[in-house]
Amino acid sequence: MSEVTIRLARPAELTTVGRLTIDAYRASGFIEGESPYAQKLADARPRAHEAELWVAVDETDTVLGTVTMAPPSSPWAQVAGPDDLEFRMLAVSAQARGRGVGEALTRAVLDRAAELGLSGVVLSSSTEMTAAHRIYERLGFYRTPDKDWRPSPDTQLVTYRLDLR
Repeated sequence: MSEVTIRLARPAELTTVGRLTIDAYRASGFIEGESPYAQKLADARPRAHEAELWVAVDETDTVLGTVTMAPPSSPWAQVAGPDDLEFRMLAVSAQARGRGVGEALTRAVLDRAAELGLSGVVLSSSTEMTAAHRIYERLGFYRTPDKDWRPSPDTQLVTYRLDLR
């Protein structure tokens, strides 16, 4: 894998980040049409203002992937406890898949949680996102079925946690 840098998204990159996110979810078959969630994925601006929006870039500063980190006070946290960092909307461009970008972004989440002194990292994931689940489990995340939930009647989300302390 060529060098990847993880950093906060810049204001000029927000449109690119939104497009990359929706394209990645659609390409993997995780979302169809123009649902409210598709619109949320495509609009990175609120995530940048109300959470922490991070990107993975290559040596030419091309955005390869993105992740939204929701600290405890963020309205983007859905299943986090008061001492957890939650992450959402991890997406990698089709051109960058298989290069370790998703794992690099996940490790950046762990580093950020440790930097903030938090006790754990949590996430919700679609049951179909099995490749992502393998990465999470390899990094030490474990399933928390008691926190699984449905944002809509036809969508089941499973949850994971990694304890930092």
